[in-house]
Amino acid sequence: MDFPENLRYTKTHEWIAVQGNKGRVGVTAYAQQEISDVVFVELPKKDQVVQQVKTAAVVESVKAAFDIYAPVSGKITDTNKTLESNPGLINQSPYGDGWMFELELSNVGEVNSLLTVQQYKDLVQQTPKH
Repeated sequence: MDFPENLRYTKTHEWIAVQGNKGRVGVTAYAQQEISDVVFVELPKKDQVVQQVKTAAVVESVKAAFDIYAPVSGKITDTNKTLESNPGLINQSPYGDGWMFELELSNVGEVNSLLTVQQYKDLVQQTPKH
């Protein structure tokens, strides 16, 4: 399984691509595989303030509902509206068209608490298979 080098990761399987004080967030390829077929996405509202490691969105699959946590604190600046009509994009393109929301970081330093690609790979390898 590939994980892009330019992203930072959470222990709860979200990713963030940071550029300056802005970030784009989604779930990892590992997460979408565990979630299975995504059938509904509840995205945060524009201008909503989210806190690091707190619920920012919800993804429902044929299995269950899963909370999606904010990798960093900030204010939502955009959401991927395409997911409302095509939530399966999360499964098809977790790092591309399946992104979930963008935010303005309130504390850029929080990025340093996130996992590097190697740390995330190690985490996934240690996770027991279901």
